[in-house]
Amino acid sequence: MKIQQKKFSKSGGWEILQSKKAFDPSLCNLVIAFGSREIIGDPALYKTIQTDYPKADVLMNSTSGEIYDTQVNDNTLSLTAIQFEKTKIKTAVVQISDQKNSFDAGRSLAGHFEPEGLKNVFIISDGLKVSGGELVLGLQEFLPKGVLITGGLAGDEADFKTTLVGLNEVPIEGRIVAVGFYGDHLSVTYGSVGGWTPFGPERLITKSSENILYELDNQPALDIYKKYLGEQAKELPGSGLQFPLGIRKLDTDEAIVRTILAVNEEEKSLTFAGTIPQENYARLMKANFDRLIEGAYNAALNSTDTLIKKPDLAILISCVGRKLVLNHRIEEEVEEIREVYGDTTAMMGFYSYGEISPSKLLKCELHNQTMTVTTFTES
Repeated sequence: MKIQQKKFSKSGGWEILQSKKAFDPSLCNLVIAFGSREIIGDPALYKTIQTDYPKADVLMNSTSGEIYDTQVNDNTLSLTAIQFEKTKIKTAVVQISDQKNSFDAGRSLAGHFEPEGLKNVFIISDGLKVSGGELVLGLQEFLPKGVLITGGLAGDEADFKTTLVGLNEVPIEGRIVAVGFYGDHLSVTYGSVGGWTPFGPERLITKSSENILYELDNQPALDIYKKYLGEQAKELPGSGLQFPLGIRKLDTDEAIVRTILAVNEEEKSLTFAGTIPQENYARLMKANFDRLIEGAYNAALNSTDTLIKKPDLAILISCVGRKLVLNHRIEEEVEEIREVYGDTTAMMGFYSYGEISPSKLLKCELHNQTMTVTTFTES
């Protein structure tokens, strides 16, 4: 695997950050570019990328912050160009408006991939028009068992207005892109950890519908949140980024984290960035800066293979909620990941509206408020 990494900003233009192993752009077969909505939607920028890497599939999406190495940037583009030497890739794209629902979008994408030799399907989806949880369920049901699914939902800073995704095109709303990786010469690993601290009692979800929570233990969910948040309840839903909900399924001890998007005072309900299944257990969680940063370290640690300590490439997808909570300490979480991998691994990524990955004990899920890592190493 040969890698070249670039950065683009309006003030500085294009900068080549690193090129490894005498990289030849004409032989590149995959380009991944994460950038702010304003930059990523510029047709001239896409044209430049297409010209520079004429044989490559180009995957682009908008973000809530871009990661290169241990830098976290805003209003830039972070580009990684890859030449796989022994690995086959296949790409697929769907438009959510052409599908019955997000589950069917997952089924449609899965149908594009031949099962033999398929190692990983990496997904980048519109972050606002697609139900990430249903998308994952569709992919899982129709992809071969054992295929690793990772990726995330595009972001839009903290604005939650428009997200853009594109494959070999200027990115647009409603797109979902999948990249399949094939072959025995490629090792793909993952890690996904939150690091939030639970507090208060665990309660049964007694009334919910898709991503709306109405009742916990037969009590209005919003009333319970207000009780525990005190004065900070006046700032909901914004303050909810610091107080996500941990959802524990009945057959596991591990919680999936869900972020608050909106509140309904009349219904006394809360809307979350992911499904809230009834008859599961829920517990409030709160931010602890050191534990969040430690969570990123553990995500990288969980992704390490016993035989491969230093992967060729690590793609980091973290949550916009973590970025807003950690604020000026945000680069500490990527610095912790660099400490795990050492200096030779190329690192890139973005801050998202949702992360897609298995976690240590669970099958693939849509997560909120986690650091998720996917690593690629070609032998």
